[in-house]
Amino acid sequence: MRYGILAACIAASLAGFAVPNGGAAAEEVIGVFDTELHRVRAVEVAGDLATPWSLAFLPDGSMLVTERGGRLLRLSADGGTRRTISGVPEVYAYGQGGLLDVVLDPDFGQNRLIYLSYAAEGSDGANTRLARVRLTGDRLEELTVLFDAEPDHEGGQHFGGRIAFLPDGTLTLGVGERGQKMPAQDLSDHTGSVVRLNRDGSIPKDNPFVTTPRARPEIYSYGHRNPQGAALNPATGEVWLHEHGPRGGDEVNIVRAGANYGWPLVSHGVNYDGTPVGTGQATAPGITDPVHVWVPSIAPSGMAFYTGDAFPKWQGNLLVGALKFQLLARLTLNGDQVVSEERFLEGAVGRIRDVRVGPDGFVYLLTDARNGRLIRLEPADR
Repeated sequence: MRYGILAACIAASLAGFAVPNGGAAAEEVIGVFDTELHRVRAVEVAGDLATPWSLAFLPDGSMLVTERGGRLLRLSADGGTRRTISGVPEVYAYGQGGLLDVVLDPDFGQNRLIYLSYAAEGSDGANTRLARVRLTGDRLEELTVLFDAEPDHEGGQHFGGRIAFLPDGTLTLGVGERGQKMPAQDLSDHTGSVVRLNRDGSIPKDNPFVTTPRARPEIYSYGHRNPQGAALNPATGEVWLHEHGPRGGDEVNIVRAGANYGWPLVSHGVNYDGTPVGTGQATAPGITDPVHVWVPSIAPSGMAFYTGDAFPKWQGNLLVGALKFQLLARLTLNGDQVVSEERFLEGAVGRIRDVRVGPDGFVYLLTDARNGRLIRLEPADR
């Protein structure tokens, strides 16, 4: 039985069933941590999540959580109960593939639409897919596939998958290069690109390669490796994206129309066998340089601009989760420049997969594990 079919069967059997929080008791304090600007308390909101990947807040305070194996959960605001949402499409749950991002439509309050990215099996392998569905109670309805990355590729690595909305209502989706390298420089291939679409899946007329011969008109930028964090900078209206490097060279990039971000021609890292990447240089003419680089790699995943009131000294900072060093990085910005970095929570909560700022101004983290957790960061003096 294929992984995706098995996951779909399990999800269907549990659909709509409310259960108590399967992990530790809700609101369990993990610890209190001193950072440069705030004293922070980490609280476990929910446990026993099966490799969670993404989090979205609903207007009533509950939360949607994707699990990479193919299940979508709805958690109560306090994490005390959870319900399994039925109607999730079949996913390719293999390697790094599976059910990935979940994002609400900007007009969710009126239309109840959400967007899912996931790995989908095709005739020649698998790809990154974007779909739109309507959330009705505890069920997904009216599934519409908006985009399939082409061509398919074998294997289970580098699907990308992060979704971000631009101020004009269009959306972007990061597509990993699937370990194929050179297709990231090929405009006739979606792999290693950021695509931009209208909310119905149509192609914006002002996309940069709409009139370029043989180019995929969905492509907005290219030369990416494996983007796994995306967030709209509220100060500029631009999408910031981070992506995994090879050995070293993780990057934070500002996504701009038509830009080439260099993979695999240049990199701040090296190949896993220690040989140079491409030219062996970190930059080249015609390449858009990153605004921040991590050497050695921290394996970034999940990212959010802080816009809440709970941590006023973090206003406008960029929060980035890390899988490798199990930490949260806080980047201070001056315009488009990163001027400092603070790291905290190292080894305290596990591999951080997603980072979101809640409507309460607290910071929420998902940890990447078979028994993953939803963790809330709040001021320790509240």
